[in-house]
Amino acid sequence: MAGYPKYCPEFRVEIDGESLPPALWGCMGSVTYQNSLKGADRVDVTFANPDLRWLDHPLLQVDKGFKLFIGYVPEPLEEVFVGEITGVEPSFPNNGMPTVTVVAHDFLQRLTHGAKDRAFRLSIPSIGNFPLPDALVAAIVSATNLLIPEPDPVGGALSVVMTIATMIVAPQLAQLAVPLQVQQSDFDFLSELARNNGWEMYIDHTAQPRGYVLRFNSFIQAYEGPSLTLEYGSSLLDFHPRITTVGDIFGVSVRIWVPSVQMEFVIVVSWDYDRAAFNLSIYPGLGQIDEILGLTAAAKTIAVEPIGFPQCLQSILAELLPRLNNRLTGSGSTVGDPRTRASRVIKLEGLGEQFGGLYRITSATHTLDSGGYRTRFDVRKDVWFGSIPVPKGASGLLRVQGRRVT
Repeated sequence: MAGYPKYCPEFRVEIDGESLPPALWGCMGSVTYQNSLKGADRVDVTFANPDLRWLDHPLLQVDKGFKLFIGYVPEPLEEVFVGEITGVEPSFPNNGMPTVTVVAHDFLQRLTHGAKDRAFRLSIPSIGNFPLPDALVAAIVSATNLLIPEPDPVGGALSVVMTIATMIVAPQLAQLAVPLQVQQSDFDFLSELARNNGWEMYIDHTAQPRGYVLRFNSFIQAYEGPSLTLEYGSSLLDFHPRITTVGDIFGVSVRIWVPSVQMEFVIVVSWDYDRAAFNLSIYPGLGQIDEILGLTAAAKTIAVEPIGFPQCLQSILAELLPRLNNRLTGSGSTVGDPRTRASRVIKLEGLGEQFGGLYRITSATHTLDSGGYRTRFDVRKDVWFGSIPVPKGASGLLRVQGRRVT
């Protein structure tokens, strides 16, 4: 927590480009900022409303621009949220102080407005319609909502390669793979597109211009080291991990027909926990899946149906990775820290070998009120984190449940 003294938190709210007037600022009761990999980020600010003086204030109106800055004195505050006011909720209790709660969402909520019907294709006269790569489709839809798309380099390149391969290997199937948006909002359409490609979609409030960059990250993301380290009994106030085998699968299989050799094949991808590596198996499609893999493995194998051979590996990973990554999850809390953001990696110490180590933050809730500044978070242990060696402490020892062991 270097650089963040824990005894003097500070925050600032700007609405429509203006700092709050002192009188309105003095009536602020609490601020809650929710940051997640699923859906738009949200900020709730509650103001005391004596004599109903703030009921019709021009700053507390929907569609006004909204920014939140959080940090600790004397360090500069960090801009953690950019969006717009989407709701105003006054309260008129029978007993107690009336309040006004302002709700703001980031610009991802713009994608939820209305429903559209359209196809994303390249039309070639006398030949037919061919699909645009999913990365390009995501970019087009993002741009129409005034957002800047940032596809994951690996995931974006894979979608382009798969589309080109389909057009070359099986042009008749390529026409069936044209992305269609049928009576869907842009948010629902992009969410489905992201799910089919194994992407996670969220606004990156740390990238410039802040609040406008829409990221599409694959489940296997670049690892740049943990953003922060928390230790149980010190900076980690509490932690509740959950490991479960419910929904465990052996692997994901797909049957594909290869026209060039006039044969059917079964492709199976599974995860080897002992070696922390994927297993890829290819069998001639002669018989049922239980005859190929055996009854035990077949019972825990999920079958998917890709449009064609080039998309089979993409379809398998999009189904397999989310299941693997949700095997070990958890939730915890710490003293407020703006660095705790969805998509970032943190390292948890003092929790033993199985439950300690690296985790991906899936959501974080920052609360500032009369009780101070606190952060709660949800995490998952990405399955490939087990293959990354976690260095021991400076003393060369690993702390386990309050004891030091070699």
